[in-house]
Amino acid sequence: MTDTPVTDTRATDAPRPNVLVILADDLGYSDLGSYGGEIPTPNLDRLAARGVRMSSFYANPKCSPTRASLMTGRYSHEVGIGVLTRPLGYRGSLDVDVPTIANVLHDQGYFTSITGKWHLSSDVSAPNETWPTRRGFEDFFGIVTGGTSYFNPQAFYRGEEPVQVDAADDAFYLTHAFTEHAQEVIASAAGQDRPFFLYLAYTAPHWPLQAPAADIAAQQGRYAGGWDQARIAREQRQADLGLFPRPFEPAPRDAEEPSWADAENSEWQQRRMEVYAAQVGVMDRGIGQILGQLEAAGTLDDTLILFLSDNGAEAAEFRPGQTFNPLVTPETTRGGEQSAMGNRPEVMPGAESTFQSYGRPWANLSNTPFRFYKSWVHEGGIATPLIASWPAGGLDGGGIIHEPGHVIDLMPTIAAATGAQRPDVFAGADLLGALRGRGLDERDICWEHIGNGAIRRGDWKLVCENERDWELYDMSVDRAEQNDLAASHPDLVAELSTAWKTWADSHGVIPFDELQRMFVERGLPAWQAKS
Repeated sequence: MTDTPVTDTRATDAPRPNVLVILADDLGYSDLGSYGGEIPTPNLDRLAARGVRMSSFYANPKCSPTRASLMTGRYSHEVGIGVLTRPLGYRGSLDVDVPTIANVLHDQGYFTSITGKWHLSSDVSAPNETWPTRRGFEDFFGIVTGGTSYFNPQAFYRGEEPVQVDAADDAFYLTHAFTEHAQEVIASAAGQDRPFFLYLAYTAPHWPLQAPAADIAAQQGRYAGGWDQARIAREQRQADLGLFPRPFEPAPRDAEEPSWADAENSEWQQRRMEVYAAQVGVMDRGIGQILGQLEAAGTLDDTLILFLSDNGAEAAEFRPGQTFNPLVTPETTRGGEQSAMGNRPEVMPGAESTFQSYGRPWANLSNTPFRFYKSWVHEGGIATPLIASWPAGGLDGGGIIHEPGHVIDLMPTIAAATGAQRPDVFAGADLLGALRGRGLDERDICWEHIGNGAIRRGDWKLVCENERDWELYDMSVDRAEQNDLAASHPDLVAELSTAWKTWADSHGVIPFDELQRMFVERGLPAWQAKS
């Protein structure tokens, strides 16, 4: 709970919507059925059918920067989060002088809760001014770090008190726990006759690959055809859904990865994706339980629900024997069994005693039809589903909105929907008009992460990888970034690169070479784009 008493300052002249923001972690663009995926996600698909989807919505390329922008409506660099939460160059914590959406809504009398992952504090050793309990959230149930075991979570708190999971609790699973707490929040707000702002930040499907055995079994055989076949099928479903306004050439399989026919350890490879799909499925089922609770209470139509992912799919591979981080990766299970760290084909993932990731080939599938992954600012790193549902507010009908939106837009959108007083400075735009089908004014949207930079203006996107040459793409016909037009449009490259540099300088972006120097001077490994 917060360290100050709650003051109910809500207006009384008009009802205001509840607000539920659901953030998945490392979910790929096409993993949901409503975005072309084969993973059964009936509840999110239902939400899409009763709301609207955006086909060109963007996050930042890494989890903490996206969360910083979501909380503040501003670009992450200017509020302290330029990379992750390491205090090097950037503060590594969300700027305490910048109001969060929780501050704003709490001041309007909303019951405010974060249930799930925070990952916006450089100091997680003890509660401090950067923790969610001091940033406008009355209620916190979750982890303060970037990821953890689903069965034996670390850095796990209720309010500011650590939570230890009973070793004898065979039913415990972190995604279940977050869903159950979210339901408690909704019931508590109703009992107080207050609207709620619930930021439900699931850790699913972020590594490690861990899920209940029954949920893994339900996915068995789904990926027997391999990643090539599955990607082609996703591309076809996206076409059938009319997800994009016009056809374009999808990106091919990552050139660094083998075809499925040439892949080794196919049974283990299938199991990796099966567990990932199980993690998504458990999350979707939990969301269904929450939607059912709201529907039973008669408040579903009056709740603004936003669902998105924090970045594109994660391509990292874990080396066998990789070092354990006690705040993230416990060396043992709750029962004391030694955990097996790393992607080892002789160890099938899924159980509490395993700690694996699903790797680049499956991440390539998750990001269909795009290329690259989390950390990049090409489409595979930043494009995310955005489902918005609020029938009482005109967000319904199952339509698809093609104007580009960005996570910086969510705070001003929520403020507009709730009638809350907006802070003086927003980088983002109110999306309500666009979500109601009335279009959106053209503006520049920018990104930077460890030397990867991009700017989108209308249909044009300028992007570079790891400070290499700028590439230019026409998003109206080439969302998959297959046809670089930089050489044929040098004036446009110059114009957009100048605009990007102006943005970077004015928003506190540290040049990549300076950031690299800081890491090397501290004896830390230099950042690599493909990390």
